[in-house]
Amino acid sequence: MNIAILSRGENLYSTQSILKAGEANNHKIAVIDPTFCNLMIENNKPIVQYHDEIIDDLHAIIPRIGASNTYYGTALVRHFEAMGLFTIASSQGILQSRDKWTSFQILSKAGIPMPKTTLGMPYYIEAFLKDFGEKPVIIKLIEGTHGQGVILCNDYKNALSTVETLQTANVKFVMQEFIAESKGTDVRAIIVDGQVVAAMKRQSKSDDFRSNLHRGGFATKIELTTEEKNIAIAAAKALHLGVCGVDILRSKRGSLVLEVNSTPGLEGIETTTKVNVSKNIIEFIARNK
Repeated sequence: MNIAILSRGENLYSTQSILKAGEANNHKIAVIDPTFCNLMIENNKPIVQYHDEIIDDLHAIIPRIGASNTYYGTALVRHFEAMGLFTIASSQGILQSRDKWTSFQILSKAGIPMPKTTLGMPYYIEAFLKDFGEKPVIIKLIEGTHGQGVILCNDYKNALSTVETLQTANVKFVMQEFIAESKGTDVRAIIVDGQVVAAMKRQSKSDDFRSNLHRGGFATKIELTTEEKNIAIAAAKALHLGVCGVDILRSKRGSLVLEVNSTPGLEGIETTTKVNVSKNIIEFIARNK
């Protein structure tokens, strides 16, 4: 089978891990940098040109689309979808998961439990903040990633000054309740083809509330509860993602989905759990082609 990894970072751990897994399973697998793809429609047919060659021999794609390349990256995925190729993450699923508010709306429609969240509208912001009282509130940029663009405001006054600054700069954001009992930890579950294949608990540094490994946190392998497995699988299904990472907070009122990542990093999860997630991804493709 001919498979392409859509990635701008050929030497990144995740890209190399998937590449090796594909080759180990006797597939012809290559890395395609979306930056050098030219998308065309000719004679009512979608065409992808990579450098000087027309791509017409692929069976499946593995999108590794970075947040900074969302628009063009998803346009490329959509073009391949129009050509009839199988993808582990749909263009629509990538777009919807990248916009935090959109993903929260879709998850809520599917009945997925989440922290209390509100969209940072330009008007009546003081009234919205009062819904949180004097408790700490998390402010998240709509398109932030790896813990960037996440702000913890300890009280109403601090939150108000922060959102006023963001509004002045025309920055889109959401506000979310702070789950204090999580104590800087969350659970990352990796979903492949509707199943949890690996899970880890992430712990933040002592001086940070964000558990992202990119922010210096550390991880340990865990077994998810039945509730956590069901919620993670349902979240992936709601966003139409065959492969994704689902971040879950353990709160007093149960498991709460924090975020769904359509391009989860594999280094942390594979190193921590010793599970070959990349092999699971390749086998997922093989089952569907």
